[in-house]
Amino acid sequence: MRINDVILRTVVKVVIFIILTLGVYLFFSGHNAPGGGFIGGLVLASGIILLYVTYDIDTIQKKMPFDFKKVAALGVLIATGTGLGAIYLDVPFLSQTDGHFQFPFIGDKHLTTVTLFEAGVALTVIGTLVTMILSISEDE
Repeated sequence: MRINDVILRTVVKVVIFIILTLGVYLFFSGHNAPGGGFIGGLVLASGIILLYVTYDIDTIQKKMPFDFKKVAALGVLIATGTGLGAIYLDVPFLSQTDGHFQFPFIGDKHLTTVTLFEAGVALTVIGTLVTMILSISEDE
């Protein structure tokens, strides 16, 4: 029998938006300030885990049907791919490059290959952490 946790669910609906927004902010601020893929991934994963704790696993799996092992593998592939791309271009492993790009409605943005590497790290952290917590919760 499940207890009535209306207050928890109501608070989580507001807090999850704040947690996920903070995770994205930490991810994008990482190459200029403290933060980046690892801490952003930890915050995003904690938000996902909060959803799993608040609601049951089946409900969240229906809304978010990701295999987090594949998410972690994709992250490793992206992070490694940025290093291998540097080798392909005949520069040292994990060398970075950057540029300014013009986007409609946003304007001029400075983009670097570090952002791709950090995205790989974030996906790896999210996939690994959520997989670990879900496998612990399956043990009875």
